[in-house]
Amino acid sequence: MFRTREGEEIVVIDAHIAWWDGSQENQRNVHGEQFISCFYDYHRNLSPKERIWPRDKFYKYDRETLLRDVFGKGYVDVAIFQPVPLIEFYRNGFGDVAKNATLVQEYPGRFIGNGYFDPRDGERGLEVLEYLAETYHLQGVKLYTAEWRGNSKGYKLSDDWSYRYLEKCESLGIRNIHVHKGPTITPLNRDAFDVADVDDAASAFPNLNFIVEHVGLPRLEDFCWIATQEKNVYAGLAVVMPFIHSRPRYFAQILSELLYWLDEDRILFGSDYAIWEPDWLIEKFMDFELPRDIAEETGVELTLPVKKKILAENAARLYRIDIEARKAELAHDALAAQISSWTPARA
Repeated sequence: MFRTREGEEIVVIDAHIAWWDGSQENQRNVHGEQFISCFYDYHRNLSPKERIWPRDKFYKYDRETLLRDVFGKGYVDVAIFQPVPLIEFYRNGFGDVAKNATLVQEYPGRFIGNGYFDPRDGERGLEVLEYLAETYHLQGVKLYTAEWRGNSKGYKLSDDWSYRYLEKCESLGIRNIHVHKGPTITPLNRDAFDVADVDDAASAFPNLNFIVEHVGLPRLEDFCWIATQEKNVYAGLAVVMPFIHSRPRYFAQILSELLYWLDEDRILFGSDYAIWEPDWLIEKFMDFELPRDIAEETGVELTLPVKKKILAENAARLYRIDIEARKAELAHDALAAQISSWTPARA
């Protein structure tokens, strides 16, 4: 929880974190090394110098590191896992629903564990999705449309089999569809991350929420034109947030466009941990003001109420979290004492 200089408590829901294993032991082939190395380049190039991790720590970190970074120094109250399997690149998968579930179960209320599906898995994949939904009580899934599978280097949300899976999500009560759209990652193809197919899927499935992670960058304009028409399309700020440090005016331009085209109710904070740690992102965001010329051009404001919506209230609405009730529950949960010991100055 972040406290303003005036003492107001600001609840934070980080809608995009991961607990990956990109280690050499888990890499299936050269593409595993290429993928995690590209992640590391994002981390190294967009983080403050003093926050850059050693490469071996970045490739595989333990649960204690995650808990300290996210909930200890990170101000986060609730974090949402967005796992990506990448089974063509990693022997045991890059992200793992079952592994995430160990923390979800150990710290109820602190984590939400999302799942995933790949429509190229056909009928068998539908059975697996049903198993994951029933076992882990999924509220959302993370989709990686550029993931490789055999000779295929991606799929579209508008494909017939994608429709079958989205229909299955509706029937299973999985409402939140997080889709990586935009930034490419070696060796995946840029075009398979194109945001265009979100338009078709969002129109066809108005009861599902499509959270476009990374807001389609660098195709921000495409994303904004789609999202302004499709009211069930949301902007996920993962990857956008670190530009607040390295390119603050660029960050201001992106955020002002989102506030102009969508509105303040459809933008979700995400740190993309462990590429970036949430504490410095949140601190800079709370201090951030839009440059006057940009604010005047777009006619938007980044006020404290708007920041509170982005940091928690919008995600809380999608995941049906009563913020005040959750805040009371977490004040005395199994992690609360640990957080106080990690951050005595904030206690």
